[in-house]
Amino acid sequence: MKSGTFRNEENGVTIRVSIQTYARIAGTLGLLSFVGGGFGEAYVPSVLIVREDAGATARNILASESLFRLGFAGYLLEALCDVGLTWALYILLRPVHRNLALLAVFFRLIATCGFAVSQVLYFSALPTLAGADYLKTFSADQRESIALLSINAGGFGLEMFSMFYGAGAMVLGYLILRSEYLPRILGVLLAISGVGFVIKAFASVLAPAYASPLLLLPVAVAWLSLTVWLLAKGVDVQRWQSKCEEIGGEGGIRARSGESR
Repeated sequence: MKSGTFRNEENGVTIRVSIQTYARIAGTLGLLSFVGGGFGEAYVPSVLIVREDAGATARNILASESLFRLGFAGYLLEALCDVGLTWALYILLRPVHRNLALLAVFFRLIATCGFAVSQVLYFSALPTLAGADYLKTFSADQRESIALLSINAGGFGLEMFSMFYGAGAMVLGYLILRSEYLPRILGVLLAISGVGFVIKAFASVLAPAYASPLLLLPVAVAWLSLTVWLLAKGVDVQRWQSKCEEIGGEGGIRARSGESR
């Protein structure tokens, strides 16, 4: 069998998929997630949301409803891509340590689900401001306050659940450091970005004044570097193959001739 491929036999049909294909899939999904998340979670809120001014926020959202909706659509794209990216990264990194790769999957999926709930709170500001019939018992000022409360609660939820993304990033960083078929610097960057996520989440609870957005600066550098590398270079196939053939410790996998077991 060709080196660096998975073989799956089902109903008498043999399917071979190159590990580089999974690397390209991960890179593509990572890039789409980066763009969608950057637009929906960073750019749009920075343009429309005034954290301490319910009236100004309401006017911005109603005046730019299409932009608000596009921002949420960007998040939906990010969420879809994150699930696929989590799957692809598991396939790429399970030869290092299957149990730890699975742990990273759990952390990332919990984070994605938590982000979904938080984003629903954020998006609920629009129907609140639009003034559905059942909301007519509230004055315009009250609806504006409720809308901003939903947005701020959603933002706080994002910070809390980013802790799980951070934990997952630290595990992925460790696996990349151990992999020998991806650059160690990518593992270091990813681990540092994960630490930033976790510190910011706890700081938001214990010492809000120190929950600086600068703590998340390594996140953009780490994930953009990883996605670009996976798209441009992929993995070192020979070393990936060698890793598959090794008998790992607890949670490791054993593979022969590129065959996944």
